[in-house]
Amino acid sequence: MATIKKEVILKSVALMTGMECEAKVCPSNEKGLRFHFNGKTIEANIDNVVSTEHCTVIGNAEIKVMLIEHFMAACAICKIDSLDVYLSHFELPILGGGSKEWVEAFTNAGIENADERKCTIKEPLQYLNGKTHLVVLPSDKLNITYSINFKHKDLSNRWVSSNLDNIDEITEARTFGYLNELEMLQKAGYGRGASIENTLGLTDEGYTAELKSEYEPIKHKILDLIGDFYLAGCNILNFNAEIIVKEAGHTVHTKLAKELKNKLIMEE
Repeated sequence: MATIKKEVILKSVALMTGMECEAKVCPSNEKGLRFHFNGKTIEANIDNVVSTEHCTVIGNAEIKVMLIEHFMAACAICKIDSLDVYLSHFELPILGGGSKEWVEAFTNAGIENADERKCTIKEPLQYLNGKTHLVVLPSDKLNITYSINFKHKDLSNRWVSSNLDNIDEITEARTFGYLNELEMLQKAGYGRGASIENTLGLTDEGYTAELKSEYEPIKHKILDLIGDFYLAGCNILNFNAEIIVKEAGHTVHTKLAKELKNKLIMEE
């Protein structure tokens, strides 16, 4: 089991609800990543996903936890699989809009028994639906190619390929969206905590803030993929596979992750 050496507490606004929220993350001797809220507990598991509209949500009749993908990506990046997270709100704090602050907190706390085991698959897996593709192919090394096609001068039919040597650029990549849709989203109850500090707005001229790296929005999509796949116990950073994604999102990520869960081959 891989965990942190001491508890950490992170606070910020929640991206969707706009509420202030706190997450106390504690070491655990029990395998699994668990969220606790209002005396109820749920495990971060692909079988517990109940919604992928705007973010990844896990839940059941007693508890719901929103926007877990950035936290899950940080756990994958730090190779942690055992934590208890106590929340003051049913949504995780957005922090800087990516996973950087989670990774820094875990690293500063110290990590015990990081899980370095490689995982592979024997046969290809794929999701194909019109313009949306997600394909996972067996390989002797990792490579991810992600494509998006947005109505934006830099992000139309744009592909980024990475073997995750640039993991810092992916970790810091912020959540994003069209600035002209923000008011509509907020009226629908989403994006109420969005700010220039945690969200990159796409505009006709470019962006609402300077990019942290080239094609930052695509790198954020890769970050989401890492987090969503980790719900299936698949740590992309330990994966030998060619992963090709075209115009996908949380719904497709989690659909294929569910299939992947039962076809992983883990090193002993």
